[in-house]
Amino acid sequence: MNRSVASKHSSWPRWARRGLMENIATTIIAIGFLMLFQPFALSLYTYSFITMLTGTVMFIIVSKFPE
Repeated sequence: MNRSVASKHSSWPRWARRGLMENIATTIIAIGFLMLFQPFALSLYTYSFITMLTGTVMFIIVSKFPE
């Protein structure tokens, strides 16, 4: 029984695990979405696509990380 518990723990640092990093990527995507639909600053609208694309690529990469 101790073997299965020991094998579930990852040697990755806690900040680099899937849960936290997926939340950060989702937040970046949400920020890009808000940047896209705000009517005030053209520069935010301009960089919204890059922000959402960065969050999406980060989410794809992070989904391969261990839990």
